Amino acid sequence: MNPWRALLALSFLLLGGCLVTFDEPLPGADSAPKGLLGQWRSQDAWGESLTLNISQDKAGAYTATTQAQGRAAQRHRFTVVQRGNRWYLSAPVPAAFGSGFTVAGFDLVGQRELVIYSLDVEQIRQAVAAGELKGHALEAVADDGPGMRIDSPIAQVQAYLDDSANTDLFVEAARFQRTGQ
Repeated sequence: MNPWRALLALSFLLLGGCLVTFDEPLPGADSAPKGLLGQWRSQDAWGESLTLNISQDKAGAYTATTQAQGRAAQRHRFTVVQRGNRWYLSAPVPAAFGSGFTVAGFDLVGQRELVIYSLDVEQIRQAVAAGELKGHALEAVADDGPGMRIDSPIAQVQAYLDDSANTDLFVEAARFQRTGQ
């Protein structure tokens, strides 16, 4: 498992295989629920262990540090935004994966489980075809398949994400268990 994919399934780069990127991050920065901070652990489809440590810096941004079995730790900065009862995170995407920003959803189940949701690229593709969003297909990166780049203004993206008709827009990408306290 690529640790960056498992994280951005914190959607940074997603387990579903395709990536949706945006020209801008979601605006604003809220304080994440305190339960988000700390150590998390998961296993990929091959049984390899992945640890995730989420911390907050003095400026209010968050850092997710991933460590996969036998690989160097990787750090990724992100911001958190709450819209209604939904939590989103927004993070820059490395140039090697098309640059821009990605958006993911997350939920804390109790204080022991973190579920990360990625955008369903096929539904985003359909929204672009229907004219609900503006964007274009991205070339496949490695074996991840083609993604989508959304060019719509961020206010339009937020309205689309917040629309109750789009509640199934996010699909579960990763599930982590709390480690330690």
